[in-house]
Amino acid sequence: MGTFHHGKGDLHGITIVVDTTGSQVAIGRCDTVTPEGVILLDADVHDADESDVTKEAWIQKAAMMGHWARHPRIVVPTDQVASITKLGDV
Repeated sequence: MGTFHHGKGDLHGITIVVDTTGSQVAIGRCDTVTPEGVILLDADVHDADESDVTKEAWIQKAAMMGHWARHPRIVVPTDQVASITKLGDV
């Protein structure tokens, strides 16, 4: 079928989890994966260093209950991306 937004990539429009090499993890609707980073829309970010909740626990809760769209747009720089997973696959 294909996407209506050519050049946006296979993950465009899908809610994804972007784990970082640091203490943060982000969840949002993928706009584009570029050489500069992953662009997420309607996103939320969790910092495990600033919370008693682990990254894994936060992701599991979001998978069951959804996430809060606290940021209209964020960019996770490529050099900080450890993994990208579809939230539906969690």
